[in-house]
Amino acid sequence: MLWGRRYARLSKDQLGRLGEKLGARFLRRRGHRVLARNYTCTAGEIDLIMLDAPTVVFVEVKTRRADGASWPEDAVHTRKRRRITAAAKCYLKQTGAEARPCRFDVVAVVLGEGRKPEIEHFVDAFGPTPR
Repeated sequence: MLWGRRYARLSKDQLGRLGEKLGARFLRRRGHRVLARNYTCTAGEIDLIMLDAPTVVFVEVKTRRADGASWPEDAVHTRKRRRITAAAKCYLKQTGAEARPCRFDVVAVVLGEGRKPEIEHFVDAFGPTPR
C-alpha cells in the first residue's frame, strides 16, 4: 500500500480510527486475537481487547501525525490508566474471565506523510491503577 499525503486531511476521529485499525492488524500479525474493539461501559472505554493466549490484553492505541510535538505513548496518563483499569474490571466481570491473567499494553502509531506508519508496542506498559 502506498502511504501518501492523506494524513493531513484526516480529522482527529478519523486519525484515531485509522490508528486503531493499524494497531489491531499489527497485533494480529504477532499472534494476538481480537476479542473486542472499542469496548464501552459506564466506567470507560478500551480501544482493543486482545487475547495473547492465555492472557487477556487491554490495549490503548494512541495515534499522532509525525509532525506532532509529543509522542503518542505519553498521552496515556494516570487518569486515562484509571479509566482503562475500571473498564477492564467491567469487561472481566461481564465475560466471567476474572481468573484469567491480564495485562495493559499501549500501541503507539505515528503517521508520516509519504512513508509507512511507525508502530511501537509497549507490552505490559502499566499495571492496574487504583481509583
